Amino acid sequence: MTAVPAHNRPIRIHSLTDADAACAAAAELGIPLLLVSAPGAAASAGAGWFREVAARAAARHPSVAMTAVLDCADRPGDALGALSAGIGAILFTGRLDVAERLADIAAQRGARLLTALPEALDLRGVRDPRRACRNWLSGRDEGHVTE
Repeated sequence: MTAVPAHNRPIRIHSLTDADAACAAAAELGIPLLLVSAPGAAASAGAGWFREVAARAAARHPSVAMTAVLDCADRPGDALGALSAGIGAILFTGRLDVAERLADIAAQRGARLLTALPEALDLRGVRDPRRACRNWLSGRDEGHVTE
């Protein structure tokens, strides 16, 4: 299993607009970015959707070193599906023995499996996501956090 990435202020996104706002803020600040899907998005939105959102945001903001993590909750089938779809980093919060097996599979595919993240800024319902992201990433505002 992989430890939490060096980015200590992840941002939870729900749309391409959210991802663009987060990337724009990271670009302004010249810092790397950890994007995380909505909780359990592997089941609701799907791996293909998330892969495309992350790819489009990365293409629009090529200067940003971004890690995009698909939240698979505690669903091993969703985690396997995400890995099969080419997702490079997933969050799995299920049983430890299952996480260990999934981590082996992820490593074989050149992907990472995370089992936890630090608190994240959740952009759901945020009126000015770019400003919220800029404040969150610069450490000036706690914002609307989730665990």
